[in-house]
Order: sequence, then C-alpha cells, then structure tokens
Amino acid sequence: MAMVDEPLYPIAVLIDELKNDDIQLRLNSIRRLSTIARALGEERTRKELIPFLSENNDDDDEVLLAMAEELGVFIPYVGGVEHAHVLLPPLETLCTVEETCVRDKAVESLCRIGSQMRESDLVDWFIPLVKRLAAGEWFTARVSSCGLFHIAYPSALDTIKAELRSIYSQLCQDDMPMVRRAAATNLGKFAATVEAAHLKTGIMSMFEDLTQDDQDSVRLLAVESCAALGKLLEPQDCIAHVLPVIVNFSQDKSWRVRYMVANQLYELCEAVGPEPTKYFPNLRRSHCHIIFYGTDLVPAYVRLLRDNEAEVRIAAAGKVTKFCRILNPELAVQHILPCVKELSSDSSQHVRSALASVIMGMAPVLGKDATIEQLLPIFLSLLKDEFPDVRLNIISKLDQVNQVIGIDLLSQSLLPAIVELAEDRHWRVRLAIIEYIPLLASQLGVGFFDDKLGSLCMQWLQDKVYSIRDAAANNLKRLAEEFGPDWAMQHIIPQVLEMFNNPHYLYRMTILRATSLLAPVMGAEITCSKLLPPVVNAAKDRVPNIKFNVAKVLQSLIPIVDQSVVEKSIRPALVELSEDPDVDVRFFANEALHAIDNAMISG
Repeated sequence: MAMVDEPLYPIAVLIDELKNDDIQLRLNSIRRLSTIARALGEERTRKELIPFLSENNDDDDEVLLAMAEELGVFIPYVGGVEHAHVLLPPLETLCTVEETCVRDKAVESLCRIGSQMRESDLVDWFIPLVKRLAAGEWFTARVSSCGLFHIAYPSALDTIKAELRSIYSQLCQDDMPMVRRAAATNLGKFAATVEAAHLKTGIMSMFEDLTQDDQDSVRLLAVESCAALGKLLEPQDCIAHVLPVIVNFSQDKSWRVRYMVANQLYELCEAVGPEPTKYFPNLRRSHCHIIFYGTDLVPAYVRLLRDNEAEVRIAAAGKVTKFCRILNPELAVQHILPCVKELSSDSSQHVRSALASVIMGMAPVLGKDATIEQLLPIFLSLLKDEFPDVRLNIISKLDQVNQVIGIDLLSQSLLPAIVELAEDRHWRVRLAIIEYIPLLASQLGVGFFDDKLGSLCMQWLQDKVYSIRDAAANNLKRLAEEFGPDWAMQHIIPQVLEMFNNPHYLYRMTILRATSLLAPVMGAEITCSKLLPPVVNAAKDRVPNIKFNVAKVLQSLIPIVDQSVVEKSIRPALVELSEDPDVDVRFFANEALHAIDNAMISG
C-alpha cells in the first residue's frame, strides 16, 4: 500500500504547505516546485500540479511573484515544448492580479514560454490568451496583454494579424491611462514585428493617438517610442511622421515630456542619419542641411537648452556634443554656442556639471579657430566654477582640447587655472589634477614641465589627505617612466631623500611608498647607491608604523638589487627588525626574511 501512496506524497505536501498560514512556508513550497515536478513526473505534473496551481487562490504577492518566476522555466518539467501550452492558464491568472511586479513577471514568463512554443501551438493557445487578456473587464488584464503582442503577432494568419492590430489600436485608446501607458511602452516592440506596409498606416496612427494623449505619463512613454519607430521607418518617412511629433513635444506643457525629448533627440537624428541631402535631391548639401536641421531640429533643441526646468536643461546639456557632431560647424556656432555660453553660468550647478562633462568634445567638432575664440573662455569659466564636480569634469577631458589647439595655446590659457586647481580646497579636485599630470607632462615636454609643474608634484607628497599623498607617490613613478631615470635622478630623487627626515611620520611613510615605486624604474645601481641607505636608516625610526613599512619596502627591493647587497645591507636590517618589541614589525620583518630565503632557493 505504501508503494501505491508514495507518488501522491509530494503533491499532498505541496497542498498542505500552500494552505499553511505561514507565508515563508508557502514561499518555500513554491520555490521547490521544480523538485516536486521531478518527483511527480511529466504527466502527473501536467495533469495534477499545473491545474492545482491554476486554482491556487493565494493572496500574498510574494508567493505569486515566486510562482510567476518558477513557471517561466517550467517547460522541461511538463514534457517539453509540445506541452508548453499547459503552463499558460496559471500565468494568465497571474496576469490579472493587482500587484504590478507580479503581472510584469507573469508577462515576462509568458514571453519566454511563447518564444519557445511551436507556431501551431501559438495559434491554438497563445493568441487566444492574448485576446482574452486584451478584452478583460479589469484593467490589469489589458495592461498585461500589451506586453504579449510582439510574441503572438509573427505566427498569426493574415486575418488574425489584422485583428491583433485592431485590438492594439483599441488598447492605445483605452479609457484607463494605465492601459494606454502599457500600450505606449510596448509599441516599439510590437512595431518591430509588424510588416512594413502596415507600419506607416496602422502603427503610426496608434503612435499619433498616444502622442496626443491628455496624460503626460502616456505622452512621455510615447517619446521613448520615437527613436525605436524612427529606426524602423525609412528616413524620409521618419522625417515626415516622427520629426514633427518630436518638435511639438519639445514645447510640451509637461517638463517630464520635454525631459524625455532632450534625452531622445540625438537618437532620432541618428535614425534620420547625418546626410539628409538625399531626401532633398534638388538642393545643395549645405542648404539642405540648414533646411532640415535649421528649421526643425535646431530650434527645438535650443528651446530645450533654454528650458525653464533645470532637469530638462541638464538632459539637453549632456547631449550638446553629440548633437553638434551631426550639425555642420556653421549651424553649431550660430545657434548652439550662444546657448552653451548661457549654460556655463547657469544657476543650477548640476546643469553646469552636465555641460562640463561633454563640452570638451565640442573642440574637435568646431575646429581650432572657433575653439580658441568661443570655447576657451567657457572652459576657463568652468575651470573656476565654485562647484568641484564642474571643475573635475573639465580637468578630466583636457586632452581633447589639446588635440585641437595645440599645447602652446593650452598652456598659455588653461595652465594657470590648472596650477590654481592643484591647491584646490576639495581633495577630489586635487586628485584629478594629479592623475592628469603624467598626460600633461608628456604633452608639455620636460622643459615646460620643470618650470611650471615640477614643484607641485613634490608639494602633494605632504598633503593632508592620504589619497592625495598616495596618488602623488604613484605620480612620481609615472613621471620617472615618462622622462627617464636621468631626469628623475636630477629632479625627483634629491627632494625625496630630503623628505626622509620629515618630522611628521605620515609624510615619512609616503616617502617610503614613493621609494618602493621609484626603485624598479631607477634600476639597481641608483637604488643601491641612493635609495637603499636612507631606507635602512629608517629601520631605526621610533614609530612602529614606519618600521614595518621599512620591512615591506626592503622586501620589495630584494628582486631589484644584487644578492651581495641583500646579504650585506638588507638582511642585517631585517634581522634587527625581527627582534623589535612591536608584533607587527616582527611579522613583516620575518615575512621579508622568508622572501630572501625563498629567493636564494629559487636562484
């Protein structure tokens, strides 16, 4: 008897647990569905487990969400794709619940199952499900249906396709804003599956309905569809149908819609392409460019750059370089640059920061003359901005300007501001300057660097902030690599050696760090004659932190110097440190001594 009852055990336990008052127990049971399905076998899973789940009336969202997720990967447990349709009923029920995240997960699982189903099964089972949801009395079912059309449509017969397009059109005009929002969100995915012949008529008609919706939440989702539709349409159709919508949206009464336009405008231009000439064959390229961009897109973009809402200006300012790349330089200088000047002194620091992060990229677009006359003054004003993020964004992109105007002009106009920022009160600004120094050094050359920036590099080693001191030590190494050991021997090493006697132990630790970084660049000879003696002397320092750092530095020097130097200078110093009263000093000294022994064995 026990053998007969045993197969019933998993489903009986599941039923008991799913009726339990403890949510966690119900949740654990749902998460074990795959295990239970394996125990039941494919046939009993189809005939017993799935119907039970369809009838399950749990009202806890967490349990329902877990069920929606589990069912999405359940095809192998019901016997493969030929039986995938049995999973649709429980997911259809989940598509109608009130909680959004449950519905979204159910739709996601239905899409995953639908994409694996056979065409005949899609026609027999999936498309009727989509129709039922779309005709649902409660708005939640209609919202869910919008996300399924792109799976159902490609497999449908022509008559059914026409019906599906009609249903979607009705959803775009639904009484409930939530349904129209879902229709707007999924329009791009649905449009990608629709035949080109119906794209210009049916889909564009739905798009126009959504763009004229009285709810701004629907209109802003329609904006998101603009670029997706623009890529599906022929460029001339994009100009005729989508461009006027974008231009109108740039004047929308809702700032959220205008914000979305500012974000999407460049993508729309990409869809049309940078060469509108071919759509106006009777016009010269320059005239055509001005008619297409100058009369429509540029005024729309200028409106966004001068918008009343800071959020819209931030989005528009962040796209200014990309937008200028698709314009000819004359249009950019005439229309966009005046706005850029205004934005550089905008009342919102976030607008200025967004502008600073991209404005350097305008230099290659505008060319040398326009950069020198128009952009350099803007760069300088942003470099002196009171908000540190603005200054940081300018500093990090200086190399783009150097490629256009050359180092001489860059050094004359911007270097004084850079030197001033090297002592900025915000440590992140100082850090950005340090990280830019090696690149600047390679561009300026040795002579100019020594005159203007050399002293700064040593000054940073005594900064109050650890990150600055550490970056300064790394900076010395990179400069030594750039200008060579001879230059470093003349300009860096003497000053580093002087600082070994600094009264502040934190600065002495920084010098030890700089020494370990410089040694591999300087080579064995200079390391033995100049760098090793002060490090060995530092082993007698009274501060334990210095002494265990000495042990670490000596360990890093072992591969660089000869074995005779290790035995004569490094080992005795480490032996002495290994007997230090401080436990950390002894630990690192012994680590270094083991490294010496290992080097001897491997050597």
